[in-house]
Amino acid sequence: MEKTTERDSYYSDLELMPVREILQNINKEDHTVPNAVEKALPQIENLVTVTAEKMKAGGRLFYIGAGTSGRLGIVDASECPPTFGVPFDMVVGIMAGGDGAIRKAVEFAEDDMQQAWKDLSKFHISDKDVLVGIAASGTTPYVIGGLREANAHNVVTGCIVCNTGSPVAAEAKYPVEVVTGPEFLTGSTRMKAGTAQKLVLNMLSTSVMIRLGRVKGNKMVDMQLSNHKLVDRGTHMVMNYTGLPEHKAAELLLKHGSVRKAVEEYMHTK
Repeated sequence: MEKTTERDSYYSDLELMPVREILQNINKEDHTVPNAVEKALPQIENLVTVTAEKMKAGGRLFYIGAGTSGRLGIVDASECPPTFGVPFDMVVGIMAGGDGAIRKAVEFAEDDMQQAWKDLSKFHISDKDVLVGIAASGTTPYVIGGLREANAHNVVTGCIVCNTGSPVAAEAKYPVEVVTGPEFLTGSTRMKAGTAQKLVLNMLSTSVMIRLGRVKGNKMVDMQLSNHKLVDRGTHMVMNYTGLPEHKAAELLLKHGSVRKAVEEYMHTK
């Protein structure tokens, strides 16, 4: 397969460019990413739909990846509990090389075809769950092996890749291919490809959580109240839903621990 993510940059002699020109050209390339994501919306829709169905029935969502792709999956998974109030093990991010690889690259960890399934097996993954492999190149052995073994165990599989016709997409039942093309810095897929993957992950997890009823109107009514900013935000949500003054809304919110529970209690006793 041809990897457009590995093609030579459209720009040469980067070290000779003035800073403003470097920034302008990076920004120019970044502008192409949303258009690439837009072309993949039908694929993203299919993945969101099947994931929401599985999770409504009690399933979980797993991400696997290596390097930047693995880190992006972990970031998205880790943000679901505070944003949507779901259990920490409902969306799980796993990367080649383990948690230590989040900060420091682990050499050749992504080249092991068997390790991903070993990592997933620790969570007792089953046919109730969904596995999404994230790989900019679409050729990461760790991800290919994980998806292949998941298919053998009747786990629903998806992927987010940035090349067409990749081995990773061939293994995924619900592939998402966002073709971002050559990077400003040749082969540096933490740039456009990483941005595209982040956008798709935002769409996937947010859309699924909306379908699971974790959003009311346009508000994060199940968010964790983990700092003063979020308590203040939650208080104003309760005020808007109930008409209570600020001090009463804050008292009700802190008593029940979430906007949803506070509002439900108020409506029940009204």
